[in-house]
Amino acid sequence: MSLRPTLDFLLNDWLAVEGLNQRERFADHSRETFDAVLDTCERIAREKYAPFNRLVDTQEPHFDGEKVILPQATHDANRAYAESGMLSAAQDYEIGGMQLPYSVEAAANTFFAMASVSIGSGLLTVGNANLLMKHGNELQKKVFALNEFSGRWSGTMCLSEPQAGSSLSDVATRAVPDGSGSESDPLGARFRLKGNKMWISSGEHELTENIIHLVLAKIPDENGKLVPGTRGISLFIVPKKMVGTDGGLTGERNDVALAGLNHKCGWRGTTNTLLNFGEGKYPVGGEAGAVGYLVGQPGKGLACMFHMMNEARIGVGLAATMLGMAGYHASLDYAKNRPQGRPMGPAGKDPAQPQTRIIEHADVKRMLLAQKSYAEGALALELYCARLVDEHHTAEAAAADDARLLLEVLTPIAKSWPSEWCLEANSLAIQVHGGYGYTRDFPVEQYWRDNRLNMIHEGTHGIQGMDLLGRKVLMEEGKGLKLLADRMNATIQRAMQVPELAEHANALAHSLAQVGAATKAAWATGIPGDALANAVPYLQAFGHMVLAWIWLDVSLTAQAAADSPARTGRLACMRFFFLYELPKIGAWLNVVSSRDQTCAALPEEAF
Repeated sequence: MSLRPTLDFLLNDWLAVEGLNQRERFADHSRETFDAVLDTCERIAREKYAPFNRLVDTQEPHFDGEKVILPQATHDANRAYAESGMLSAAQDYEIGGMQLPYSVEAAANTFFAMASVSIGSGLLTVGNANLLMKHGNELQKKVFALNEFSGRWSGTMCLSEPQAGSSLSDVATRAVPDGSGSESDPLGARFRLKGNKMWISSGEHELTENIIHLVLAKIPDENGKLVPGTRGISLFIVPKKMVGTDGGLTGERNDVALAGLNHKCGWRGTTNTLLNFGEGKYPVGGEAGAVGYLVGQPGKGLACMFHMMNEARIGVGLAATMLGMAGYHASLDYAKNRPQGRPMGPAGKDPAQPQTRIIEHADVKRMLLAQKSYAEGALALELYCARLVDEHHTAEAAAADDARLLLEVLTPIAKSWPSEWCLEANSLAIQVHGGYGYTRDFPVEQYWRDNRLNMIHEGTHGIQGMDLLGRKVLMEEGKGLKLLADRMNATIQRAMQVPELAEHANALAHSLAQVGAATKAAWATGIPGDALANAVPYLQAFGHMVLAWIWLDVSLTAQAAADSPARTGRLACMRFFFLYELPKIGAWLNVVSSRDQTCAALPEEAF
């Protein structure tokens, strides 16, 4: 079973991305060039990634005392991805990019995530370089970002610390000016960093010549004390190996040391590290302290880092989506070929009759349809968000600002919803396989293990819920939420004109009203503790409403198409979601609207 027909339908029939070539930035492109990119990525994923997904899961990274060892297959895949030009796909021609729409880039990257998310495809490297293109000085862009886009170097983001976790206000890594005249270094004001960072994906390896760490740290005040909270956080470029202003390696290693590898439930092919900055293992110029170059203004580091974090959140959502899709494809294939049981009714009572394939059983169909509705719905959502990125960057001013605001509201959903429900799809894929699904003889257990991370990294469900209810639906006096409601209402009005869709349009309108009322009720007292006590149920309800809207909008396009099995499947997914999933939001919103304190108020001793 191929992913390609689904991508083609969503990109071309639903989102009409070919029309982007009417814009100056994409004028050189056409359906043919977009298809050629997808063809290339599909081939590389099939040849360099998919055959080695189990290998990189079983041959985990290990440290030999000097360097981290990864399988040769990971080196080969990393090289093939870099040579494809995908690291700089969306960048300007002048710096070696393809000026591709982000929606096409995101679609192309689905092949790699589905083939082996654990091998990786440069998500953090691209996000790192994009941040520097936005916030770095000209030499930082030239020396660091361009070498990352070329694949010569790779990048990380270093936020969490062992004692702080997701609480960035408690970051304790220190950055002090590196001597006289360091503020005028052409690569940026030069500091020495000391501290520890945890959970750093791809923090140490030999896949590239250098690793460029983007590190959050605090600059002490005149009394040598760290400013409490997030307003004192600054952002620094800390290369693994020291570089010159010409981008050449100086031959000296920076004072960044691997303290340990984390051994994970999934994503085992990607190194995940604890890094020590400035412990003196690799003194630069005979002095302890990792050399770092300030990005942007002192104390504004978190605002800069959010540029990378938001990009990474969409990437995490896409990875979760494709793991769900991989499990769906695997369990569908299994269900078509596994004979077990006999049909209901008199004929099924005859043991002499041949067994039926399990796909003929109603409950197996339920589990397959649930997976299909979760994974394909999530893919549509991620590509819709990618299309908003293109609008934000290339549309006229008013439309571009609308796209920005819609992305603000949808980003917590784009990250969290696939992370939860495509994980559930992976669980259902195991269930379809029965006992075999729980063994390593089939890939679905690995898909579940790999996907379990996605509810955690780049902001847990709790963080995404508080971001949505505490910030996004309130920002700019609720303008983003109103824009989303306007788009949903436009879909509802169109669907009301189609007899087969009118009932579902009414259900979506009711859900939209429920979410709107719950949002007001949550904030009725104006006390954040009251509103945010049930931020995750709000996130879940909001996400289901958004996915119902996405499915209804997709179905308007599918409904107008010629009859085919694909059309039948898409319309069935929409009906399944409206009948089996959307009604769940009532229970979630009840505790939100009543500002229920059952969880928040329970004393510790009661546990």
